[in-house]
Parts: sequence; structure tokens; C-alpha cells
Amino acid sequence: MHLGLSNLIDPRLRLLVDESRAFYEKRPAGRGPSSWEELRTARADAKPAPASPPAVEEFVVIDGRGVPLRIHTPVDAAVKGVFLEIHGGGFCMGSAAGSDVRNRRLADALGVVVASVDYRLAPEHPWPAAPEDCETAALWLVEHARQRFGTAKLAVGGSSAGATLALTTLLRLRDRGVTAFRGAVLQFGCYDLSAQTPAGRLIADEYFLDAYAGAAPDRTDPDLSPIYAELSNLPPILMVIGDADILLQDNLATAARLSASGVDVDLRVYPDSPHGFTGHPTPMAQAAFDDIHTWLDARLSPTL
Repeated sequence: MHLGLSNLIDPRLRLLVDESRAFYEKRPAGRGPSSWEELRTARADAKPAPASPPAVEEFVVIDGRGVPLRIHTPVDAAVKGVFLEIHGGGFCMGSAAGSDVRNRRLADALGVVVASVDYRLAPEHPWPAAPEDCETAALWLVEHARQRFGTAKLAVGGSSAGATLALTTLLRLRDRGVTAFRGAVLQFGCYDLSAQTPAGRLIADEYFLDAYAGAAPDRTDPDLSPIYAELSNLPPILMVIGDADILLQDNLATAARLSASGVDVDLRVYPDSPHGFTGHPTPMAQAAFDDIHTWLDARLSPTL
């Protein structure tokens, strides 16, 4: 078995590198807010694009806890499953509405209901507010999906902070003995927020770490930094990461720990792709979405 990085990249993706590289040569590298002032400005400037038809907004409650969802139901297809989407944004930006266009596309392409959770944001609501809200949304779906949507086939996923929260949600459900979710799609998540692993130290100066962790006494707490968790007994996981992402090492380390814990991990590495690449209009992003759709469709198939 060869474990070189090049062996983890599908050769067909090499054909897409030049066009993707041309896009990034014209696009300055992005960086998240470095202060509360920059965060407020970024939030004010965010203008989510509308989807058609629009999402249905619903406030759901279970076990005395409530959370807002934005629900996209497929227009011309029977519902085959439900996907819980958790948006990114460094735990302190973004919204479920910001994923409307992408979630509408997913709903119609696969015939799935997409429920996006509007979890509370840091620093106003530091950990554990966000994972509590995501867990609440997941438990509500476990309890109500069959009655509401006609199916109990569930999957979860997210990008960046959303991927972190998706993995945390699976761990919380496992610890409750809940095994209803059939799989998870994790796009370029951040799994060490303690900055103690070599991979984690690469982002040690990022503002979002302090904003999200708040006064947590130990940032290696698995609920904050899933790479430190006991990772067995989780459903199959698709991991998507670009080889130019600063979180590449973090994702490779997490994939290795998941695999060593007996989890079925499908790791996809995309060449010349930075953090957040699936949100960019490139052929590489489309290839990643095609892979995600194929993987999700198989996980929610009636034969599984």
C-alpha cells in the first residue's frame, strides 16, 4: 500500500487542475476575521442568495430544547432520505440561509429533504452552544423524519466548521446510543481546536479559535476537538479536502484515526484546491459535488 499524497488523488482530477489554477490566480486568498470588529463587518456584508422555491423556516423542539431549521423539500421527486446540513463560517459567521442555493440543488438532484440548522454563533454563544443546537436538530429528525417526510434514512454533513460540528454531532448521538444516521459528508473540517497537534498549531493564531472555545478549560475536550475523541462505532464517512488547504494535515490525521477505529472512511483529496474550494465556481468544485452526490445517493439507497 502506498500512502503518498499523490496516491490519494484520483488521476481524473489532474485534468481539471489548469482551469482551477487559473481561477485562483485571479482570486486573492481569503482569510477569516481577526477581531470582533472585522467579524461584525463580515456579518453585515453577508447577503445570502435566495433559492427557488425558497426554504420553509421552522422552529423545532425536542427534550425541551429548540432550534431553527430551514427545510428544502425536493420539487419533482419522491423523498428518499433526509440530509442534515450544518453550515460553515468558523463557528462565528454564516447562516442556514447562506446555504439555500446549494441545499436546494442537493434536494432536487438527489430527491432528499435538506434541513439546515441555524445554530447559535460565537463569540456571543461560545461552545457548547453550537454542538447543542446541532444535536437538537439531529434528535428532532430521528424522532420526526418518518412522520414528517416519509423516510427515516438520515445523513449529516457540513463544510469547515460545519464538518467539525457534524462529526461532533455523530459522537454525541453515539454516546446516547442513537445510530439512526447512515453516513456523514465532512468537507475540510477543523478537528483540532487546541493547537496542540502539529496540524492544529498551523492555525493557532486564528481569531475563531478563541471566539468559539471561549472559557473552555481544556481545548482537547473531544466535544471541542473531535480528533481527541474515541472514534469507534460511527457510520461511514466521506471526507473531502483540497491538497492546498491549511487543514489538510488535520484532515489526514483525523481520517487515519477514524480508520484505525474501524470506521468506513472514504477520503477524497482534490489537487490545487484551497480551503472552501467547493464554494468556488471551478470544475474541481463540480467534480467534488458530483462525488458527494454519488456517495450520498448510495448511502440513502433503499438497498442499504
